[in-house]
Amino acid sequence: MSDRVFIVTGAARGIGFACAQRLISDGHRVVLADRDTDAGYQAGKDLAAGSDRAIFVECDVADPLSVHNLIAETLGAYDRIDGLINNAGIAVKGGALDMAIEDFDRNLAVNLRGAFLMSKAVAKYMVSEIEERADRSRLTERPYAIVNMSSINDTVAIPDYLAYTISKGGLHQMTRAMALELAPYGIRVNGIGPGSIKTDMLASVVNDADAMKKIKQRTPLGRPGLPDEIASVAAFLLSEESSYITGQHIYADGGRLALNYMIDVED
Repeated sequence: MSDRVFIVTGAARGIGFACAQRLISDGHRVVLADRDTDAGYQAGKDLAAGSDRAIFVECDVADPLSVHNLIAETLGAYDRIDGLINNAGIAVKGGALDMAIEDFDRNLAVNLRGAFLMSKAVAKYMVSEIEERADRSRLTERPYAIVNMSSINDTVAIPDYLAYTISKGGLHQMTRAMALELAPYGIRVNGIGPGSIKTDMLASVVNDADAMKKIKQRTPLGRPGLPDEIASVAAFLLSEESSYITGQHIYADGGRLALNYMIDVED
């Protein structure tokens, strides 16, 4: 078992839950954070399975006080934070001509402001721990890492999900900027850009033959991805196996971004 402790936001279901599950299976301890208290407490209970390897803390990542409380509860429970997965996110539909300002602000508040608040709080804790060490040359002895869950839509765009696309593009650049800022401390910051993944957000598509055909046509591997496949990338980026990787984005998209044409698929 490991002593390392990770926070995963948006962990009540989907990719966030899969990430928490993978980290626990790797022997780490995880704090699951989410606004959905019912699903969050159940997820924490299921993953802990009677152990102290997982706890749930209600958190609205867009609220500074809520983030502060999450950090305090994490340190109160485990006395350390080794990594963070900024996974909490929403996708509010609307384009430039019809999107309400409130919807625009809400999407950026969760996806971008939330990731900023979480990263800032966790990074400040990490830096304070590092600065207390007498020998700064041995930073790799306790590796710290932050992973931002972005999207292929930080590079390509969806016109009727304007704010979502903007938030993911901003998250991409925040990953790069924070990686440069925190590199002198040995803190690594990377991002993951999932393609079409089988989560609740994709449920309506999975049950629609025409919509599923479109996903297959734009995905060279010919299928949607699974949350576990994204969790594997996150676990790698938080591990010492990726100790020389920072400021990067890994696109787990089945080859979608590399595709410049539609492919033929069977119905």
